[in-house]
Amino acid sequence: MADVFSKKKRSQIMAAVKSNGNKVTEKILAAIFRRNHVRGWRRHVSLVGKPDFTFGAQRLIVFVDGCFWHGCPSHLRMPASNRDYWGERIARNQNRHKMIASELRRRWYV
Repeated sequence: MADVFSKKKRSQIMAAVKSNGNKVTEKILAAIFRRNHVRGWRRHVSLVGKPDFTFGAQRLIVFVDGCFWHGCPSHLRMPASNRDYWGERIARNQNRHKMIASELRRRWYV
């Protein structure tokens, strides 16, 4: 099914949507790090792809990805409607993640 809005209008609509991201999951992971005395991590470091956690000294980054938006093969449940749209959208997300991972590896991050 085609989008009822133009590409420009859809972009404006989506830009206005405020996201919480994975705040709950990130907080849980941060608590696990603290409880297990994992040190040296920071959040909100300005890097390409916006990693959720960065261990600067080790040049290690951690992304907390949701199953739906990132096409998790174990947990993804495609919506019954607009399957073509969502399939393309998730594929774009996966391709973008590959490009980001490549760029971060180029900068010596793992």
